[in-house]
Order: sequence, then C-alpha cells, then structure tokens
Amino acid sequence: MRLKVMGCSGAEFPGHNAPGFLLDNEIVFDAGSITGVLDEKAQSKIKHIFITHAHLDHIRSIPFLADNIAVSKKTHRINILSIPPVLRTIKKHLFNSTMWPDFTIIPDYDRAILNLIRLKVGKSTNVNSYTITPYKVSHTVPAVGYLVEDEKGRRFFYTGDTRPSTETWKKIGNKKINCLIIDVSFPNSMGFMAIRTGHLTPCLLKEEILKIQQKPDRIYITHPKPQYERTIQVELNRLGMKNVRMLKDGETVLI
Repeated sequence: MRLKVMGCSGAEFPGHNAPGFLLDNEIVFDAGSITGVLDEKAQSKIKHIFITHAHLDHIRSIPFLADNIAVSKKTHRINILSIPPVLRTIKKHLFNSTMWPDFTIIPDYDRAILNLIRLKVGKSTNVNSYTITPYKVSHTVPAVGYLVEDEKGRRFFYTGDTRPSTETWKKIGNKKINCLIIDVSFPNSMGFMAIRTGHLTPCLLKEEILKIQQKPDRIYITHPKPQYERTIQVELNRLGMKNVRMLKDGETVLI
C-alpha cells in the first residue's frame, strides 16, 4: 500500500495543507487538500472519498473537485462515503444549492457527479482490493476512523480527529495494526483544550497506545497545530517511543 500525504496539518498557514490521504491514486481519506495539491489528471482518477467527519478542513476540497469535473465535461462519478450523520451534514450545509451547487443531482440524479454512500460503523466495505471498516472515534461531532486492510492482511488505521477513546480500541480488538495514523493536535500544556475540542496531546497519545491490544509497528502523527509543531515534536521525542514520528505534507508512506 502506498499512501500519499496530501495534507496533515491541524490549521491553515502557508506551507501547511489540511488533512487528506491518497491511496493508490483512486481512494482518498478526508478531503482537505485534493484540489490544492493534485493536478487535473490526478483529480480525474479519484473514485472514492472516505470522510471521517464533516468539519470544514476535512471536506473543503469536495465542492471544488466536483466543480472541476463538471467544467471538464467528462463523465466521472465520485463516491463520497461516511456514516449517515456526516453525509447529512454535508448535504444539508454544503451541497444545498445555496452554499454550493448540489452536485449530488448535477447534471441529473442518475448521472450525478457525487454519489453519497452510507456506511455503518463496524461494517466493512470492499473497494478495489481493500477491505475498509469505519470505527467510531470520540470527537465533538459524529466521527469515525478507518481501518484499511489489503489482500496480504496488512492494515493501517487512520483516526481522523479524536480525543481519548477507549471504545475505539476495544472494538478494533486484537486486529494487528501495522501502521497507525493518529491525531496529535496540541502540546501537553494544552491538554484541557485538546480534550475539549476532541484531540490528543503527546501524553494522551501514549495513554491511547497502551489501550491497543496489538501495538502498531509504526505510528504517524497527523493534525498538529503549526503554531505548536516544534513543541509537539520535542514532547513526542520525550515519550521514548522510537516508532513514532510526525508526517510531512507531500511524502508517501509505504504500509
């Protein structure tokens, strides 16, 4: 599995892209940076977008992507997949013909550019050669993370935004996670802010890892606030966990 990091930042500043991960050119996990990173040809290859939750930094590229496809006059349909509360929010507040044209019915219902597909927590769906399963995480709005398994049995889990969540790891159970991509947005001194806004700190990360039955081989950090990135890095180093590092925009991770 080759996972391109289109963006992994927890805030918008020059040189910092919102969350978005591209798997094998066709599958996307969160849509914060698609149209700002990929050219027209690469955008046209995308077929499936899995959304963790409906906060703007995780969905903002979807309307621009749909518009780019419409302007190209090419027949191309993209599946937007998530749990029902997330899809309802996207439909009601984004593709409502007021905030943005409703590309779930453009050019018409049968040929709409966007196809909203409901997922059920804990129930797997097969896309290409992957088995993808949403698991509930704890955030300020309805949210899930995605466990992705290939034909060889290798797995990665992308949490999206999450605060401490015993239930997530309990549901995943004894499944081996080869690669964990997990939110650490704030430094330890802002632990109260992190929990209140649905995120983690380095210390909270360590507590989460202890809850996982089979410890991940590698742990990649996403969603740090750029203002605190250096502090978070120092605090991650102090954890003494050699398999932990922060992701960088533009890199490709081999699972």
